[in-house]
Amino acid sequence: MDITLLISTFLTVFLAELGDKTQLATVALSGTSDRPLAVFLGSSSALVLASLIGALAGGSIANVIPTEVLQLMAAIGFLIIGGRLLLQSRTPATNDDSPASS
Repeated sequence: MDITLLISTFLTVFLAELGDKTQLATVALSGTSDRPLAVFLGSSSALVLASLIGALAGGSIANVIPTEVLQLMAAIGFLIIGGRLLLQSRTPATNDDSPASS
């Protein structure tokens, strides 16, 4: 086993998951339940399964598409998502419940 790859993957996924929707959903479920162990087991099992699917799919796709192309596609995708989020954050939100819209 490549320990450097293991540590790098762990740190990348751990940092990426901090504060994301999955963690917030887990906090919400745990807060509404008196069984935090069941919530932990359910959420960690879901993350493991999603990661397994990603690892298997990534390995299969890498056999067909060169790694450099996959990395470029991922980078472009993240740039598009980031750009759209920036544009949305600069657009003032409209409130349909305001008195002016009545």
